[in-house]
Amino acid sequence: MESKDSMKVHRVGIILNGATGRMGTNQHLLRSIVPMIQEGGISCGEGERILPVPVLVGRSAAKLEALSKRSGIGAWTTDLDGALGDPANTVYFDAQSTDLRFPSVKRAIGAGKHVYCEKPVALDVAQALELCRLAQRAGVRHGVVQDKLWLPGLLKLRRLLDEGFLGRILSVRGEFGYWVFDGETVPCQRPSWNYRREDGGGIILDMFAHWRYVLDHLFGKVRSVFCAAATHIPRRRDEAGRTYECTAEDAAYATFGLEGGAVAQFNSSWAVRVRRDDLLVIQADGADGSAVAGLRRCFVQPAATTPRPVWNPDVGSGHDFHADWLEVPDVADCPNAFRAQWELFLRHVVKGGPFPWDLLEGAKGVQLAELGSESRRCGAVVEVPDLKP
Repeated sequence: MESKDSMKVHRVGIILNGATGRMGTNQHLLRSIVPMIQEGGISCGEGERILPVPVLVGRSAAKLEALSKRSGIGAWTTDLDGALGDPANTVYFDAQSTDLRFPSVKRAIGAGKHVYCEKPVALDVAQALELCRLAQRAGVRHGVVQDKLWLPGLLKLRRLLDEGFLGRILSVRGEFGYWVFDGETVPCQRPSWNYRREDGGGIILDMFAHWRYVLDHLFGKVRSVFCAAATHIPRRRDEAGRTYECTAEDAAYATFGLEGGAVAQFNSSWAVRVRRDDLLVIQADGADGSAVAGLRRCFVQPAATTPRPVWNPDVGSGHDFHADWLEVPDVADCPNAFRAQWELFLRHVVKGGPFPWDLLEGAKGVQLAELGSESRRCGAVVEVPDLKP
């Protein structure tokens, strides 16, 4: 803790493990941590600020050195144990591939570090709950990235729900995904491990962790799941141009039963071509109105202005259905969604107070993925029980 010109500055040492990966570099370092540093930290009360002091950690010294020069963050190391042993580092963050997360987070908790990590938090529920119990026993603060809750489009949708605009929720429909090239003629834009189950890949484990917190926090607790999935593209080329067999599913089609009776349907695919407003679009239909939210924009149709369509496939209707919707205006500036949650977590570390997006919430996402895979195998609806640490 330092004092400068009557401003109290809390310096928080952060181990950024997996910093050179796609998410670690772009969302967490360059769009979250670096801007906070450039702005002199973030406010945590009158006359107080929090200044992140990161150290970049990874397995490739060459990549770390290049990222250090690009980001302006001078501290980097391939020695995770050394970083964990430094008392100046009080927070451990993990953005590695999923199969590496559990042992690393466990070591960080054992070293007494507060932990914040990407999702999914582990490969299975048993591991996820073990991390939660270890963190609780160690008395460290812990959190899991649940970034979509801070997307501008979903924040607008959240406001509509809080104000009761939609009334009783009837159904929710989510469409997510885009075409990921197989590497034959156009390079693949996602890492190859995403398509290998043995390396922690698969769209169920990846995306159901997102859909769990979106549904739980916006529409109602998930109580059941029915899932079908497929590996639509059986072979791809990896980062070195080598052909490999895809052992994990690249698409999942799921129906979730929600507490209160609403039904949610989510299609998730890396083998779909986009013809919709955004890469993620969520439509919620209620008794009093409907809303459609993308990453940044949100549109509504209240019951009073809902048109009365007439079904006649023999005659073109000529009706512009998109024109029946009104756009929800921007009422506040929204920072990068990852940065927004980073700021909340750092304030939680320094000042305490509630932080509901913890390791137990992360475990719920892993649970839904696990039960979704079970539903896929047995071809039946699977109940989702309450999860306790």
